[in-house]
Order: sequence, then C-alpha cells, then structure tokens
Amino acid sequence: MGLRLKFNLILALCYLLGLGLSLYPFYWLSRNEAFDQLQSQIDVLRHEALAVRKYTNDEIAPLLVDQSQVQFLPQTIPAFSARTTFRNFHEHFPDFRYKEAALNPTNMSDLADDWERAVIEDLRTEKKDRDIRTREIDNATFYTASYPIKIAESCLPCHSTPDKAPPSMIALYGNKNGFGWKVNDVIVAQFISVPMGIAEARIWTNLKYFVGITSGIFLLLLILLNILLDRYVIAPVTRMAKAAELVSMGDASVPEYEYPGSDEIASLSRSFNRMRRSLDSAMKMLDK
Repeated sequence: MGLRLKFNLILALCYLLGLGLSLYPFYWLSRNEAFDQLQSQIDVLRHEALAVRKYTNDEIAPLLVDQSQVQFLPQTIPAFSARTTFRNFHEHFPDFRYKEAALNPTNMSDLADDWERAVIEDLRTEKKDRDIRTREIDNATFYTASYPIKIAESCLPCHSTPDKAPPSMIALYGNKNGFGWKVNDVIVAQFISVPMGIAEARIWTNLKYFVGITSGIFLLLLILLNILLDRYVIAPVTRMAKAAELVSMGDASVPEYEYPGSDEIASLSRSFNRMRRSLDSAMKMLDK
C-alpha cells in the first residue's frame, strides 16, 4: 500500500468520523430551527385570530347591540368570527387547523374531544399560558400549540344561567349546554395546528445540503492535499529512493540530490548524501 493511498484513507476516515460526530448536533440545530419556524407560523395565526376577536368585540358587536336584543346574532361573538375567518383561510391552506374548543360550549360543534379536553384540564390545573404537543390527525403528525382563554365578565350574560341568556340564543342552541361559566375560569382553549411534515422535510433538506457541501469541500481539499503531498513529500522521497537503489547497485555516477529547506525531507536528503559520501570514502579505502 503506497504512501498516497494510506494518506487518503486516513483523511477519508477522519472525514467520516467528523461527519458522523457533527450530524447529530446539526440535526438537533436544524430541528430546533424548524420548530421555531412552526411556532412563528402559529404565533401569526393566533394573533390574527385575536385581532379578529377584538375587532368583533369592539367594532361589530356595539353596532348590532339593538338587533341582538331581538335576535341572537352569532356574528357578534368573537369566537364565531375567528372560526369563520379561519375557515376562509383554511380553503387556501388546508393543512393548517384552528379551533376554539370548550368543555361546555353553547354550540356543540365547539365541544372539545378527549384529546382537547385533557389539554384544557392540564392548562387549568397547571395554570400554564401555553401547551405544546404533537398530535396525530388523519394519519398525519401536527405540531399543536394550545392557549387558554379565560372567561371574561362580558361572557356571563349569555353563559351564567339559562334564565339570564337571550331568549333568541336559547331558541337557537337550547338551554342544556354552555352555562355555569365563571369569571377567570379556563374552559376554552385555542388549538392551532401546523403539519410536522413541513418541518421534517426542511430538516432532511438541511442535512442533505450539509452532507453535500461538506463532502464537496472535503474532495476539493483532498485534491489540493494530494497535489501538495506529491510535490513536497512523494516526489522528493521517490527521487531519493531511486538514487539509493542505483548507488546500492554500484553506480557511483548518480548525482547527489539535496532537497532545499529545513524540514524533515530536507534533513533526510542531507543525511542520505552524507551516508553516500561516507560509503564512497569507505570503498576508496578498501581499494587501496
């Protein structure tokens, strides 16, 4: 096995070892970056929903207050406006999901399922301002952020007891659900889900780029190092080896070769020349 092959094998092993050791931390860095981007998307969706809720509560509801006393209008309810707005958004971005789930809603379409109920209970007992989990929906994994919504004083006219609720609301939804709410209680939460497939695809794309770029850089360095190795190591050593072979066969006409510089190869060439001169002197003494 030649010196060049040994050198290249050692470099390749070092590269593979370094690549293996760096892939794991790079994967986690890419994963954290991808999850941060997912969270940024959720933050945008959440604040858009909050803005719609605030606009409905501050601008729409006061305009329809007189009509609402005659006929219950769901359009004046902030949660209804947020859901409706997101339904239109969902038509263009079907992978994103938004729901305001409640433990005891007036509209049963807002009823929390078992998974959502467990999250709401956790938000209530632990008094957390956010809950992050992954969830399987329709055979796909979603990154889901959940935010508690505390019951405000303005909710009680419709949700304290059936006798205080607007008759038109009772006529629309009945008097069995959506009552007994208390101020600052957490029985509703915003659930915003974005697909994990986006993050996973980005992670593997980053890994492919990382491996491809580092491999390309390694190949360029390997070519450069081989050129330098050939010029400063292999070529001088090969020349000295040929000279030593000719001298060992009795050819004294081979000119001396001295490699310039002060490194190990230069030292080896000077040592070889001294040895050759000593050998020549010894042979001349024997001839006498």
